[in-house]
Amino acid sequence: MVNYPEAGHQDLSSLRFATSAGEALPVELYERWKKMFGVELLDGLGTAEMWHIFLSNKPGGVKAGTVGTVVPGFEVKAADEEGREMPEGETGMCWVRGRSRAIGYWQMMEKTAQGFRGEWYVTGDLIRRDRDGFYTHCGRADDMMKVSGKWVSPLEVENCLLKHPAVNECAVVPVIDVSGLTKPCAFVVARQLQSGLEDDLKDFVKRNLEPYKYPRSIVFVEALPRTHLGKVDRAALKRRSAEPLL
Repeated sequence: MVNYPEAGHQDLSSLRFATSAGEALPVELYERWKKMFGVELLDGLGTAEMWHIFLSNKPGGVKAGTVGTVVPGFEVKAADEEGREMPEGETGMCWVRGRSRAIGYWQMMEKTAQGFRGEWYVTGDLIRRDRDGFYTHCGRADDMMKVSGKWVSPLEVENCLLKHPAVNECAVVPVIDVSGLTKPCAFVVARQLQSGLEDDLKDFVKRNLEPYKYPRSIVFVEALPRTHLGKVDRAALKRRSAEPLL
């Protein structure tokens, strides 16, 4: 919606707030929305297994870039594989419990054992909690990639790229180079293609993040593929980038 300038002329003053889900909401996108429509956009996190959103920003209490605080009726923690809660500010797996939780996956015992731990469900999301009780979504554990012996979150690289004025949308996935090593590859929807933009974006990430996190390859596309839920189809992007990088 924010990509259509004429949308900003619409009167949305009758709305108290709007909600966002499915993908983590970058700070830049929240600010563009708020500036254009003057309405708070509440991001949150939920799963089908919990049948509910269990983390959410609330009207009048939005912290941009986070998925908010715990929804009443649920308990959430950032924890390690054994369920030990991580210190404030450190990233861990999202563990959640509440009475809306499913009891398991139909005829999938191994997957059930991995995700359902007693009263808790381990979502596969990486989160961290700040001193005010707001949680930040740090990506999916299975989307993390190891580059130069260090872990890289695609979400972190994407949020950095979105700060560049030429980037409209982007998604980062791992690819294998000719040496068999994993490298980040960015698919970018540019506002306007221009000469030297690929090198400019790579340098932009190097300046704003640790240099090893920059995308070794950038592919410009007209649109990002989406699943039936509206999420970026990362599997499709991985298949598209399956050919080794030079």
